[in-house]
Amino acid sequence: MTDVVHWIGSGIFGLLVILTFLPLSKLSHGVVHGGAFVRVQIFWVASLLAAIGAVMGLPAWLELGALLLAGVNLLYIIKFTPIWPKQSVEADLVLQQETERHISVLSVNVKQSNRDYENLIALVRKYDVDVVSAVEVDGPWIEALKEGLGHAYDHWVEVPKDNTYGMCVLSRLPLSGIKVREVVTEGVPSVRMVATLRSGEDVLVYVVHPEPPVINHDSKGRDSEIAHIGLEAAKDEMPVIVTGDLNDVAWSTTTRRFQRLSGLLDPRVGRGFFNSFHAYHWWARWPLDHLFHDPQFRLLHMARLEKIGSDHFPMLFELALADTEAQISDVGEADASETQEVRQMIKAEKQRDRDPIGADWED
Repeated sequence: MTDVVHWIGSGIFGLLVILTFLPLSKLSHGVVHGGAFVRVQIFWVASLLAAIGAVMGLPAWLELGALLLAGVNLLYIIKFTPIWPKQSVEADLVLQQETERHISVLSVNVKQSNRDYENLIALVRKYDVDVVSAVEVDGPWIEALKEGLGHAYDHWVEVPKDNTYGMCVLSRLPLSGIKVREVVTEGVPSVRMVATLRSGEDVLVYVVHPEPPVINHDSKGRDSEIAHIGLEAAKDEMPVIVTGDLNDVAWSTTTRRFQRLSGLLDPRVGRGFFNSFHAYHWWARWPLDHLFHDPQFRLLHMARLEKIGSDHFPMLFELALADTEAQISDVGEADASETQEVRQMIKAEKQRDRDPIGADWED
């Protein structure tokens, strides 16, 4: 029996080693990035393996190795627990009371095939947000949202698509300079727009939904779009918000590079995972729906909201615009070689002629 447990434990350990260290490579492929998604799960499995090893008297190398693997993965995910210093600074009492400088954003992947329109409509009414960013919307989704919420929101950006990359933005705040672009891959849009706060101040908002990583395809489309938005955000003179389903976890190589390129902050750091996917599998949940913001914003509130029939939970973010940028030291800054590397990746990916990943998943 001990020999059987030994072999099973060794096999699990080997798989955990691959999943832990493969994402550290610079290979842009779904198989490579998949390991980054499951770092929380690896941490718990490795910890359990070490405990079983101690009870069952398995070889010391297996027990120690499992503890080391748990530690390596903990280094990545510990930032997203309350014991880590917060990256987004909380609004002080004065700014909390300056409601004209506030902006609330509901970011949600509706799942195109989900037809429980009223669930989202009721949620928007309940939380009474300034801006709703919905992705995976097709024509019927936009028609339902217009019928249920058209009277409550004056400003709309409608990008219906039946390939799971549709977008819709509803806003009470005036919108201007609206640009709907397919910045890297044809058929994968993003929205860039200026929102005017009640104070009269302008902020720049990006809504993005890059392709997901899959085991049979490289992830250069996703990685390029995320990097492209990061490069743009760094050059923008207005305070920036980037939100949407990034199809990437908060601790991945791609997302951390995005923060270095953009200088934007992640309100999850020091607060929690706020796992938004998968809404129906408690054992396989990751933070995929994000909001990153300029250091000039302060955080008022963030929350994962209730289910709406999608495989994603909606995410609610409330920010306040301050007069000065918060002093943050742990984001880092991309050097010249990293910037040049991503520019070359983006250029190469724009020249590829292919269909978006997963365009037929909801057929």
